Amino acid sequence: MTGTVLILGATGRIGRACSEAFSQAGWEVRHFDRKSGQLMQAARGAQVIVNGWNPNYPDWAEQVPELHAQVIASARAVGATVIVPGNVYVFGQHTPGPWSESTPHHAENPLGKIRVEMEKAYRQSGVRTILLRAGDFLDTQASGNWFDMILIKDLAKGRFTYPGDPDLPHAWGYLPDLARAAVALAEKRAALPVFTDVPFAGYTLTGRELLAAVNRVSSQQARLKSMSWLPLQLARPFWAMARGLLEMRYLWNTGHRLDGARFEALLPGFRHTPLDQAIASALPSALVQRDVQPDQTVATGEKVGLV
Repeated sequence: MTGTVLILGATGRIGRACSEAFSQAGWEVRHFDRKSGQLMQAARGAQVIVNGWNPNYPDWAEQVPELHAQVIASARAVGATVIVPGNVYVFGQHTPGPWSESTPHHAENPLGKIRVEMEKAYRQSGVRTILLRAGDFLDTQASGNWFDMILIKDLAKGRFTYPGDPDLPHAWGYLPDLARAAVALAEKRAALPVFTDVPFAGYTLTGRELLAAVNRVSSQQARLKSMSWLPLQLARPFWAMARGLLEMRYLWNTGHRLDGARFEALLPGFRHTPLDQAIASALPSALVQRDVQPDQTVATGEKVGLV
């Protein structure tokens, strides 16, 4: 079942990936420009709205409630399903894992609480919503995420820079897989509960395991280096973004993983990209070994870099 999808934030990483995945699946894809368009009007005729809007941390308190209220109102008016990319902020630092759709939302920090309230707004709205939750992203191009901005920034110099405890598990999602999952869930939206929280387990890896995967596919072997948080601490008084990054630092020192049982029940046989192939796609092409093919997939349940 295909139709028309409206992508919000099409120039961002989520919007870009979903635009490609929906288009490849045969959907009519529309993009919305907040600067020049009216959302209610743009949503007419759309069966699905992908909410890829994600303001910078300093703007969350002011913009997140209003932006999502607009999306809810527009989706309600046209009877569309909203797909919301979720994250792990809502669970908080002290919530036992694995984190699933039934895990309580006990975030204690400001950014986490904003996400809790945002998700609650969808849950209580009566608008059909699919919340697809993932950890940090592995992307096919540099898009300002932790992996490309910090971890592999100095890979060509033989350094893999890790922001936290390299022996703790951390949740990662390969963006093209996440986008394909969004399409698959959209195509069965009528059979889902009105509000459906779907954790996307992706890959659960310690920093050392992630480095090992990088070294398996990279032509430049790297050694682990701990990231210094001191520059962000020094910038904190005059750079609001630094305050947000420091606020979320706990996720790098809190072992966590997402429980993929509900995902597998909803999308049995979904084919995940093997870890090494995803890593190869996320590295600069000049650093990828020639014999690595970054386009293979593996069915859910086959243990290739998946937890």
